[in-house]
Amino acid sequence: MNAPQTDTYRDDALIGGAWVQATATDDVENPATETVIGTSALCDGSMVDAAVTAARKAGRGWALTPAAARADALAALARALRSMRDELVDVTVAEVGVSVVNARAWHVDLAIELIESASANARNYDFEQELGNSLLLRKPVGVVACITPWNYPLYQLAAKVGPALAAGCTVVLKPAALAPLSSYLFAEATIAAGLPEGVFNLVPGAGSVVGSALATHPDVDLVSFTGSTAVGRQVGADAAAQLKRVCLELGGKSSSIVCEDADLKSAVEASVDSAMLNSGQTCSAWTRLLVPAHRYEEALAIAGDHANSLVVGDPQSEATDVGPLISAKQRNDVAGVIDAAIARGARAVAGGSSRPSEKGHFVRPTILADLDPSDPASQSEIFGPVLVVHPYNGETEAIEIANGTPYGLGGAVWAGTEARALGIARQLDTGQVDINGAAFNPEAPFGGWKASGMGRELGVAGLEEYTEITAVQR
Repeated sequence: MNAPQTDTYRDDALIGGAWVQATATDDVENPATETVIGTSALCDGSMVDAAVTAARKAGRGWALTPAAARADALAALARALRSMRDELVDVTVAEVGVSVVNARAWHVDLAIELIESASANARNYDFEQELGNSLLLRKPVGVVACITPWNYPLYQLAAKVGPALAAGCTVVLKPAALAPLSSYLFAEATIAAGLPEGVFNLVPGAGSVVGSALATHPDVDLVSFTGSTAVGRQVGADAAAQLKRVCLELGGKSSSIVCEDADLKSAVEASVDSAMLNSGQTCSAWTRLLVPAHRYEEALAIAGDHANSLVVGDPQSEATDVGPLISAKQRNDVAGVIDAAIARGARAVAGGSSRPSEKGHFVRPTILADLDPSDPASQSEIFGPVLVVHPYNGETEAIEIANGTPYGLGGAVWAGTEARALGIARQLDTGQVDINGAAFNPEAPFGGWKASGMGRELGVAGLEEYTEITAVQR
């Protein structure tokens, strides 16, 4: 695995098909080495306005482009991205710190698959549907502002931009300031694929400047935001002032429930892996493990052994399981949560807050036990490699614990039969539930309940998020 060979020192934004130089730049750090590996543009309000104007200008032509032609354009974009796969992996490892194995599978390959999915859905979706004497016209909502996070920068970009373009919308993208480099490669791919000028625009910069300008811009019709619940509330409030639609994918505190008749070892180890994926920086990760009380210590031993077996270190190594957190602030915040939980009586079965290395923003995979489900470590999103384990007595209590957080994004149930697991899944207040380690389905709707957001991404539901309905009576 080598350092990125592409040009990572950028000072420009893609507006109306042209690269426009910004007056200021921001450094991009490699979280594993704490060295600067690139720069990105710091756009201002005037550049945001120019990008929205370009998107608005391109919007009518793109909306009137036949869906099959939009599907062809997205297929060409997927091919362009696939030709850049190695560069995308290198850049993702460098800017996020994710292990190279996970960068390939969960960041780059899945992002390309989502663009291919958007192409297929554009080709196959019925944008005109009969309902009695009515013809329902699904039309693009217009200009979409996509604001993406740093934890899965390319995947989240694809999850938003692909369906928006498939629906006939034009896009202005603001990537996360901590991880903008893969978005530049995506922008280059849109040019290589021949997308019309202005259909996709890239405006990197600070959330307080670019994000706010997009959320409040009168010519933006919908804001799709992924990030913290606190910022999501502000984005929603800004958009609501103009009756602007929003799709918000926010925080999570998901539970993995292990039933009496489940394979305890497999369920616990899979739950640990979920909590530690992407160094724990995954909104839908199962960060609470619920096990039958009489098997609590047995489950803790399995969880601790598995967490201790995970390799923490250089994300460029094929042997590495867990890389660094994104920044020094994030590492310090997570370490503070661990220390505070231990001070309140938590038992660290594995890990802890001590640094495993002098360089890099690393935190060891940590298993916390003996906390009440109401404890802050079990209620708040930590966004680091930390799993909290709770015992329960009876499935009713397990369901109450699982539902007893402000969030509702993901979850898991492990049982001896699918029927038993499904019976519990039906009672969980959350957007997705995996049964017995089922595979991720990129066509299934993804999104949350409660403080985890509103709206859905992925598949047909994700495409429909970017449409408006006109009912024509005949």
